[in-house]
Amino acid sequence: MSEFRVSRRDLYGFKLGADGKFPAMRELIRSGVSVNLSDQDGLYINYGKVNDPLPFTMQDQYDAAPEKITFETIELENDFLKATFIPALGGRLWGLFDKVQQRELLLDNPGFLPNNLAIRNAWVAGGIEYNIGRRGHDEQTCSPRFTAVLQDSDGTPVVRFYEFVRDRAVPFQIDFYLPEKSRFLFARVAVMNIRNEVTPMYFWSNIAVPQLPGCRVIVPAFDTYANVYDRGAHALSRIPLPDGEGFDGSYPENFATVRDYFYNIPDDTRKYEVVMYRDGYGMLFASTKRLQGRKLFVWGESNGGKHWQRKLVAPGIPDYIEIQGGWAKTQHECLPMPPNTTWEHLEAYGAINMAPDKIFNSWSQAVATANEQVDAILPQHILDAELERTRESFARKPGKVIFRGSGWGALEEARLGHQLAAHLDFGEVPPAQAQWLQLLRHNSLPDEAPVSYLVQPEWRKILQQAAESWQTQYHLGLSYFHDAEYDIAAKYIARSLELQRNAYNTLAWANILRVQGKRDEALALYARLVTHEQADVSLVKECFKVFVDQQYDPAKMVALWEKLPSDLQERPVFRFFHAYAFAYSGELEKAEAILLADGGLEVGDIREGEISITDLYIYIQQQKARRRGVELQKSEVEIPFKLDLRMQ
Repeated sequence: MSEFRVSRRDLYGFKLGADGKFPAMRELIRSGVSVNLSDQDGLYINYGKVNDPLPFTMQDQYDAAPEKITFETIELENDFLKATFIPALGGRLWGLFDKVQQRELLLDNPGFLPNNLAIRNAWVAGGIEYNIGRRGHDEQTCSPRFTAVLQDSDGTPVVRFYEFVRDRAVPFQIDFYLPEKSRFLFARVAVMNIRNEVTPMYFWSNIAVPQLPGCRVIVPAFDTYANVYDRGAHALSRIPLPDGEGFDGSYPENFATVRDYFYNIPDDTRKYEVVMYRDGYGMLFASTKRLQGRKLFVWGESNGGKHWQRKLVAPGIPDYIEIQGGWAKTQHECLPMPPNTTWEHLEAYGAINMAPDKIFNSWSQAVATANEQVDAILPQHILDAELERTRESFARKPGKVIFRGSGWGALEEARLGHQLAAHLDFGEVPPAQAQWLQLLRHNSLPDEAPVSYLVQPEWRKILQQAAESWQTQYHLGLSYFHDAEYDIAAKYIARSLELQRNAYNTLAWANILRVQGKRDEALALYARLVTHEQADVSLVKECFKVFVDQQYDPAKMVALWEKLPSDLQERPVFRFFHAYAFAYSGELEKAEAILLADGGLEVGDIREGEISITDLYIYIQQQKARRRGVELQKSEVEIPFKLDLRMQ
């Protein structure tokens, strides 16, 4: 019988500090995408997009000194595979070891190196991550999910991760099991739209695997939706495989720059993706039909792409690529999920071996070879039958909770007056959601600072019927802000300010002014918030990021920086803000010295796709040259590796 155990895993890196206290109201992930597609493609591009990270706060406190971090893990093991999960990191599958051939199938990263890539900022590379609800790296990717254990009908242990998706108001579960004689680990996914309305839904599994020289990605498709990044913006076009861009895109090392390939797998074709290495060994990722999308993500061979790789993985670990699978064809769309519906699929991960002379041949030969071998070792009817069989054998049965997740599911059950799902135990409403429970039971919010936020439509109605207070008006303003109804949001936030002025509603007002184009008024409020007695580190960071984004007066920025506590001033992102303010104040040498100290300033809190630190270095060099009477072009500036984040 396969084994289940709880263990521990030490990683080395940057521990996550406390979550931010304030709601994130500024768009971090560009929602829009330009397309060059036809009506026949039938994609839901931009459907279900979200304008801001609400109702979430930021996870951006990871800039202390590196240290050893111990995580509790769960292991499933049989004679062929050993799977290691980290419940505290969204139930991420951190490692999948092939015991027969003594090889790790995934990028098993020994470093815990958060960087600013997720909905809530912090994201780490490695293993398999599961993203549910809205586009982007999941808001729970660095947070605990509920973890339960149970058994299949034959006694095979099952590990279940489950949670409540706040911004879609739906529960989900992912059940992992490794049968005794199986060479594949299975993940059974179920998302339950318990709402009485159509809900935009997103699901993608992100699988990090080593990018070794000459490796090839094989998918049963002959065209792809290629996505080009440009400073956070996206452009999508359909091109033929494998050489639609003038090079063979099935080899990750051929990409000069960062790229997504969303493969257009025909409806009647098996849904799988394979990464093959030169010795004929590979990783197979296969699924049932609902998981129709497949993707390749590469950082590219540019200095910026290589720099991102090194920021995210421990020294000595190879570069990586991601192969991914989703419900839609691309990640720029959600699908309309009917009311009171459950969508399920089954994923499988394991080793595959194929003859190199066939797989590293023409594209048609490679696809034909992969089709034949995948069918031989993991027939489609096996996956389909397992999805059906396990629905009754364990998917709808309760498990024993061994690690707890958030309190949002319990709060939603309190609002509904019944369970979200009879077999999922969300427990009692914990203190973190106590303010909302008071609102639900007593029609009022306590006279204290908010600790969490909700923008779910049902809670808006409850707030509108509650006793008026600065908090109710404030939360109503956030709710309308999230829906981009800024004029209505302004009325509620203005009323909240009348009732009591504090850092919370002042920040909300600053954001309303910002989106309304009232730059100077907004910046004046952000400047006040930097030294506000209620401000936390996340809020101060946000203010300085807005200063850079809105080109705030650099002299005033220097003055505000000098008021910061010394421990903040020493953090990498605040050293960058200092360098920026110095540079645009004309103190180029001081700015350059900050950037070049200790071999180059490494800032984890620079957003993926953002090149502000690179642009700053270029600006400094151009201004220094101009003082010498020389006009220096951007392309002529030699940028240090640790300051180069350009992926194009």
